Amino acid sequence: MKSIPSNIRIFTCLLFICFILLQSCSSNKQDDNEQSQELIEISDNGPSAGNPDGDSPIPADARLEDVSDPDHVIGNGTPESCTAKAFIEAVAKGGKIVFNCGTEPITIKLSEAAKIFNDASTDVVIDGGGLITLSGEGKTRILYMNTCDPDQHWTTSHCQNQDHPQLTLQNLTFINGNSKSEKEYDGGGAIWVRGGRLKIVNCRFFNNVCADLGPDVGGGAIRVFSQYENKPVYVVNCTFGGAEGYGNVGSNGGAISSIGVSWTIINSLFSYNQAIGNGGNPSQSGTPGGGSGGAIYNDGNTMTLDVRGTLIERNEVTTHGAAIFFVTNNHTGNISIDNSVIQNNIGGSWYPVYPSISMHSDTKIDVTNSFID
Repeated sequence: MKSIPSNIRIFTCLLFICFILLQSCSSNKQDDNEQSQELIEISDNGPSAGNPDGDSPIPADARLEDVSDPDHVIGNGTPESCTAKAFIEAVAKGGKIVFNCGTEPITIKLSEAAKIFNDASTDVVIDGGGLITLSGEGKTRILYMNTCDPDQHWTTSHCQNQDHPQLTLQNLTFINGNSKSEKEYDGGGAIWVRGGRLKIVNCRFFNNVCADLGPDVGGGAIRVFSQYENKPVYVVNCTFGGAEGYGNVGSNGGAISSIGVSWTIINSLFSYNQAIGNGGNPSQSGTPGGGSGGAIYNDGNTMTLDVRGTLIERNEVTTHGAAIFFVTNNHTGNISIDNSVIQNNIGGSWYPVYPSISMHSDTKIDVTNSFID
């Protein structure tokens, strides 16, 4: 038997080492792109943030933003220094915003919405550190961003498809937002966004409300339009409602509502939210319309709803989609549900494929490792 020449043995060993190194790099790259992330526990005065059983990996661009070098600090270490005025002024300036209000949780009570100016900064990050609750006091919306509103300064000729501002909300609680008095930019009891990008990480939404009636108006907590290049809104480790008496309410989309927007929802909880409109979408003759999407109202054309590691339960509607209302008018949108539970949602009709999910029968829906009842 001939022995293998030494140069071939060396070459073979080198090939093996290169293979191992490539595998290691590939593994590290995957770990960097998708992994779990340590989050601040937010559980004072209400349900905790996120689905306690959610363990889906978080893509890199859906994680918390670094605020170790903030542009603006609200407060000087005391609760009294963290005023609504200081918050509104900081939001108008943009950049990375944090709070220094002491070591105990506090609530900042607003009498008007904080508004983002489109030319203030490309990125706006508001980080509550797990201690800050923003309240609309049952009288006002809490936060507003609109790239197509001239009062907030136009920055491009294509306001419905521009990449800025990129708004991140993290480690915050939003309560008692109310947009019922809004006429032009209605819906979105706590937050209303059009244009740029939106990401929400480790936040809670309790008792936010918008208009009670109407065929498209909605988003008891959040309403969104026109995200840049149809990139998704990220909602990660968030709670909407979470317990009886904490739910959000609107004509449609008790928790969230959008038109022409894609969503990626990860490790989150939607429960006890309500869509209370009457007459459907579009409205039936003789009715004001609405009542669809107990948790989620997703209307438009080409769009994606991606739900991972999320619990949707005990939401309620009067018309369609006790959990999810998803209508892709040109029949090109799709739904993906992975590692999630959708159960015990109440009311409604038009469930052609799965219980509590209203959609066209030809809408592409992929369900993996999930329970829907």
